[in-house]
Amino acid sequence: MTTVEALILLAHLVSTSAMAGLIWFVQHVHYPLFAQVGNQQFVAYESQHQSRTAAVVGPLMLVEGLATLAIFFTMTDLVGKALPLIGGVLLAIALGSTIVLSVPCHTKLSSGFDHSVLAKLVRTNWIRTCAWTARSLVGVLMLMKAIETV
Repeated sequence: MTTVEALILLAHLVSTSAMAGLIWFVQHVHYPLFAQVGNQQFVAYESQHQSRTAAVVGPLMLVEGLATLAIFFTMTDLVGKALPLIGGVLLAIALGSTIVLSVPCHTKLSSGFDHSVLAKLVRTNWIRTCAWTARSLVGVLMLMKAIETV
């Protein structure tokens, strides 16, 4: 394993694990607390939530995506083909769920608090929570496999 390969695998694992930790926090703490904000402050709160969250997850998702592609296209001899493929599918599920389910909920919540929309957001966020958690495991397994080849 080269130094570059090791750095790519570590960047992948760190960014994916950070997303997993963040999404668990969002699932159990942040989203449920939306109901406590209050109707008058909710639109401003939701706006700040979106911009601040983007500032945190944007760089992580960029590193995660680039590392995923690098592993998939250049490192299958080191980690095999199955794990990068599984990881890529899980990332597609997480990102697809974000685009198709979470973003529309946040768009609706931008107009004001709606308990049914929040309930849907919390319920469907489990897809992302499970996908990023599984991706972390895939990242660990790829790193272990690469270390075994050394």
